Amino acid sequence: MSQAEFLFHLPWEDLQAAAWAVRRQYHPPEIFFAVPSLKRYETEDYRNTSHRFASISLTGERCALECEHCRGQLLKGMIPATTPQALLALGRWLVEQGCAGVLISGGSDRNGAVPLKPYLEAIARLKALGLRVVVHTGLPDRETAEGLKAAGVDQVLFDFIGDAATLREVLHLNRSPEEYAEALALLRELGIPVAPHIVIGLYFGQLRGELAALEVVSRIGADVLVLVVLRPLPGTPMADLLGVDPETVGRLTAVARLLNPRTPLALGCARPAGPAAAEMEERALLAGVNRIAYPHPRTVRRARELGLEYRFVENCCTL
Repeated sequence: MSQAEFLFHLPWEDLQAAAWAVRRQYHPPEIFFAVPSLKRYETEDYRNTSHRFASISLTGERCALECEHCRGQLLKGMIPATTPQALLALGRWLVEQGCAGVLISGGSDRNGAVPLKPYLEAIARLKALGLRVVVHTGLPDRETAEGLKAAGVDQVLFDFIGDAATLREVLHLNRSPEEYAEALALLRELGIPVAPHIVIGLYFGQLRGELAALEVVSRIGADVLVLVVLRPLPGTPMADLLGVDPETVGRLTAVARLLNPRTPLALGCARPAGPAAAEMEERALLAGVNRIAYPHPRTVRRARELGLEYRFVENCCTL
């Protein structure tokens, strides 16, 4: 049994207490609530502004993989910019609207990478406009990684997959978990700030590879570690799944905290809504996260009860 497996199966009370103790030891008593303008957020505690942080797709709604959990649905809410010229023009317009940062993403090619190479010069020019630039790469090769480094991007995001069956059967990729570890190591070698994302329940709502991924990230390192949760989407083969229960999310968050004691830990924006959302956030909070995207008002109140100073920020939870 691996260390991650051992920790995951501890009684929740023991696991949570250990994770909270680590959080108190290595992190100040504060939490950041990320509410970028990718979607509207308005509660008794905070209201975000439009165009402050934008999400851009370089491929529009196109993705070559047609993954079982997405089928391009996640691209529909992004602003399309399918040529370098369009990307630069959009960036200039966003700056005029008061935008401070952008997430550049898009659908993947058949190798699992977002086609970034034609856009590297335009990305560098976005940086010159004063924008903070976060790039979702998919699985990057060295040429792309070095180009992003030269462009001066603020951060790279990519989903870190720890299971070969998930790659084949969900993402339709002929790649291996070892290649994802190599990509993370490459980004670390180049000194690019990197925030790997681990998708809880990506294998049809079941755990498969998440604990292995946590151990690899712990070994290689990350600037920020993000946990997101499978959200069954209409129009996909996973639409009718029940999804992952809050306790499982809490347990994985606690394991992540214990394996990565000094690394900032975030509960990202991709996760289910509905009745279980607040409990999921509360368990993650108790397990030691430093950042939560789009928090439920109950989560804000719970943070206050726990003695955490909180601040709302209108950018990606990884920044």
